[in-house]
Amino acid sequence: MDAKLTELKRRVLSGDALISIYGLGYVGLPLAMVWLKKGGHVIGVDTDREKIEMIKRGENPLKEERELGSLIKKFIEEDKFRVTVDGVKASKLSAVKIVTVPTWLSKEKKCNLSALLKALHSIVKGLKEGDLVSIEPTVPPTTTETVAREILESKSGLRVEDDFYLVYSPERVYIGRVMKDIEENYPKIVGGIGSKSTEVAASIYSLIARKGVIKMSSATAAETVKIFEGVYRDVNIALANELARFTSSLGLDFMEVREAANSQPYCHLHLPGCGVGGACIPYYPYYLMEVAAEKNVKLKLTELGRDINESMPDYCVSLAFEAIRELKKSPGDINVAVLGLAFRGNISDTRESPAYAIIEKLKDKVASLKVHDPHVEKDPKIEGLNIRKEEKLEEAIKGVDLIMIITDHSEYKKINPSWMLKYTEKPVAIIDGRNMIDTGNLPKEVIYRGIGRSASPNRTFMFPCDRKSNR
Repeated sequence: MDAKLTELKRRVLSGDALISIYGLGYVGLPLAMVWLKKGGHVIGVDTDREKIEMIKRGENPLKEERELGSLIKKFIEEDKFRVTVDGVKASKLSAVKIVTVPTWLSKEKKCNLSALLKALHSIVKGLKEGDLVSIEPTVPPTTTETVAREILESKSGLRVEDDFYLVYSPERVYIGRVMKDIEENYPKIVGGIGSKSTEVAASIYSLIARKGVIKMSSATAAETVKIFEGVYRDVNIALANELARFTSSLGLDFMEVREAANSQPYCHLHLPGCGVGGACIPYYPYYLMEVAAEKNVKLKLTELGRDINESMPDYCVSLAFEAIRELKKSPGDINVAVLGLAFRGNISDTRESPAYAIIEKLKDKVASLKVHDPHVEKDPKIEGLNIRKEEKLEEAIKGVDLIMIITDHSEYKKINPSWMLKYTEKPVAIIDGRNMIDTGNLPKEVIYRGIGRSASPNRTFMFPCDRKSNR
């Protein structure tokens, strides 16, 4: 086995054994560049023909991953990186097949595996003896053992462990630094259908993961690792949201209490906010609950955490109406600016952003509504609602009575309420959904509402604690 692994690694690093990557999104395209930098040759597969043509021209479709641009151009020109919509051909040509397509949540709150299934059905038509198949998207535990194995074995006539290798190896990346996460920041998790699969995959991934590889006892154990990582964050964000609402009831500042509490090494209170977005944390609890229901296991805390976080857009809207009452106006007379559409700061990804829920709840109740996001160029959802998206922040807040900060973009961290007053109505209400505003010296014309925040004019709180987002 050792001799075979050594030979496989040699072939991968020399480009003799091609790597195919199914899905050229936030994970797949940076992963392709990592392998290419290491010396491998990669075939990228995606169903988006426009994206494929863009990459063929040497262009980078992921603006958050800026370092990809020069690499894509270089490896396309050197013919080490090829892209296609033909997943079957890619499978026939490659020895290592890595699936990085997305999964998402259906209307019934079940995991939608359609993209994964499509990729597997392409892979199996080119599956050969000695090939390695690695699944990276987050899936409900047991998916690799049951769904993936069934497709690959039944359609190919080959047997896993005897003829080919199958593992689950979760992506563990953060948009904006994906290549660094893959190469440097975290160990790679690998769990195979059997010990041979685990050893082969661990050997291959060790070529790019500088923090090493953690070998799990099974593919299901590896799947559960990724789910648990997300559920941990979701439940702890929910705790922060719940405690922030409590501090508000006492007139306390949650951020002050959090900083002091977190000075104790066993306490790690997360940041509260107006909702949890993205295609990760809001989905994973449901993936877990889906399998738990099949096993007749009740996950009360997981379910409650999701309920709390899903209620936060409603809570923000309630803060808005509270502020409107203080303005002594009716909602129908209020002009609103929503700042931020992305689910997290400094990215353009709007998937599952709480901004949409907030906008939906306000749009028919207020006189007018404008939005602003410096990182989102176009937004079909907003266009479909006939809501005006302003390019300049000044235009977005011009003449409004109410400002809602939904996303923690760096551009919004620099906002001074006194500056806002140059453009807004006076008085103006600010709903701070990400606790971005320093409340120490608010002008008397500003009515402020934050999540768990105190607006005492005598207190200056400069956030010496960490400002990392946990969404």
